[in-house]
This record gives sequence, structure tokens and C-alpha cells, in this order.
Amino acid sequence: MPENPEEPNRQVGQDLVSFVLPVHNEAGNIQTLHMRLEQITEAADFRAEFVYVNDGSGDTSLEILRQISSADRRVTVLDFSRNFGHQIAVTAGLDIARGDAVVIMDTDLQDPPEVVLQLVSAWREGADVAYAQRRTRKDSLFKRMTAAAFYRLLSRLSDIDIPQNTGDFRLMDRRVVDEVKKYREVDRYLRGMVSHVGFTQVAVPFDRDERLSGQSGYPLRKMLKLAADGILGFSTFPLIIISRVGFLASGLAVLGALYALAMKLFAPENVVEGWTFIVISVLFVGGLQISMLGILGEYIGRIYREVQDRPLYTVRSVIRGGVDTFRRGPSQIQDLGRVEAR
Repeated sequence: MPENPEEPNRQVGQDLVSFVLPVHNEAGNIQTLHMRLEQITEAADFRAEFVYVNDGSGDTSLEILRQISSADRRVTVLDFSRNFGHQIAVTAGLDIARGDAVVIMDTDLQDPPEVVLQLVSAWREGADVAYAQRRTRKDSLFKRMTAAAFYRLLSRLSDIDIPQNTGDFRLMDRRVVDEVKKYREVDRYLRGMVSHVGFTQVAVPFDRDERLSGQSGYPLRKMLKLAADGILGFSTFPLIIISRVGFLASGLAVLGALYALAMKLFAPENVVEGWTFIVISVLFVGGLQISMLGILGEYIGRIYREVQDRPLYTVRSVIRGGVDTFRRGPSQIQDLGRVEAR
């Protein structure tokens, strides 16, 4: 890593790497994942802590996490009061992670834990963000096609450069984490936020595995929501489309009026009497108007949610060493969702 007098010295063996691991109905995966993480970190030249965030799981995930916490003192479990969503769960983990670097990874074992060593190596060589970029992925054809289409669309519409074929699997330096923690919007697209803060970001190619067990936490409905968060959160192009479509519709209306006038003056015998064309035109313009109002509604809805200024999440308990160390009333718990960057 190049020397920089403004940066603290990173001494091998003293670095603390935090793992932020969101969990939602992953009872069949957690133990295997943690076993592999233990194998990696025990042989690695850095210290580790593990922050599991139980995002309202309906299976036995919390009981398994409690057992893991009892056996491994490096484990902290945040237990949400309900399901708040993947991006919020990652945010909660970032809020309490203490590491010099923080690794975000899912708990379904599609992100191979062994890639973490490559991310740490890139970080030590000077990268502030080392993001895992999918070289291959063992997903369905539909998911691969829709993902590719989304990344192409996002790269064209976004105001910032968001790398393609990436998820939230990445390592971030403490400085980057502290900056990302300042972003408290409700509709969150974390990989866009990380790109937005800047710093030195490098790709680490990897081959994505199949899910070990269980079902994806991102069905089509949630995938569409995440795609909307990415596009609407980092681009005003949909609003620009409204004005452009309006100008186009106005231009077509003027051309239609000129055509009708010309036909009336110079070829009245070819004018077909009737209402079909009018009805079709009215329905077409009405459909456009409703669609454009829908886009405006999406942005207004996001403004409304931000103005409400509600906490991002509510924590029911914090488990360390298998024991609940945090259990308070709702009004006090909500403050944890407003953690400021330290």
C-alpha cells in the first residue's frame, strides 16, 4: 500500500475486520456459513467480529444465532422487532460495526466467504472499497436476463457510475463506512450510496455459487422495488422523460391539427367522418398522462417518507455471548435507528 501521512498505519495482525451479515429465514445456512468464516478468520492475519442482523425471521434463525453467539464471543446479533428489509438490515449492521474495514455479505452462501481474503488484500493494497464483481452466477435464466437488463438501464440513467454485475458483497474502509452512515434515506440502495461517496474503488472478480438452502429473499416484487430504488434514488431522468413526452405529444397534436386543416381545405372529399380517431387519441393521451402522474407519484411518495423522519428500524434486543444485553421500550429502541456516524 502506498504511504500516506494522513492515513493510519495498518499493521498486519492488528486490523479489525467486521462482517455485517443480514439474516432472514436462513436457518439452513447460518451454521455452515459461520463455520467457513471461522476457518477463514482463524488462519487470517487480521482480527474479526461478526454482526448478524436478524431481520424478522420466521424460522429458527434467531435460536441458531443465539447458539453461535454463545460459542463465539466475536458475534453480536441484532434482533429486529419485525422484518424491515435487506438494505435496512445491512444499514443496522454498519451502524454498530467497529472494524477498520467492514465486509458486507449475504448469509445464503452465494457469496463465497473465501473471496473475503481477496477483498482484504485489495484493501491493504490501497483500495478504500473492494467490491466483489460477479464473473459467473448460478441463477435462473430469467434472473440473469433481468439483472443484465437492469444494470444496463441503470448505467444509462444513473447520475453516478455504479459498477455492473455487483451486489452488496464488498469491503469498505472505515472512512467509507462513516460516510455511508450519514445517508439515512428510507428507500435505500446501498451499492449506489457507496458509489456516490467516491474514494478509491476496485473490483475483485468472483464466481457466484448457488444458494445452499432455502428460498431467495428477493422475489420478483422485491427485485422490482430494489430496481426502482436504484433508478429513482440516483437519477432524475424519469422526470426528464415527462417533459420530453409532453413536448412530443404537443408536437404530434400540432401536426395532427395542421394535417386536419390541410385535408379540410384541399381535399374535403377525402375526410372521413367519425369518432374512432378521436376516441383513440383521447385514450392514448390519457394513458400517457396517467403514466407520467405515476412517475411523479413515486418521487412524491419518497419525499413524503423522508419528511416523516421515522427511524429506519427498531431493535428488539442485542445478543452478545448468547445473552440479551439490550432490551428497552419502543421509544428508547427507536433511537438506535438514528445512529450518527462517529
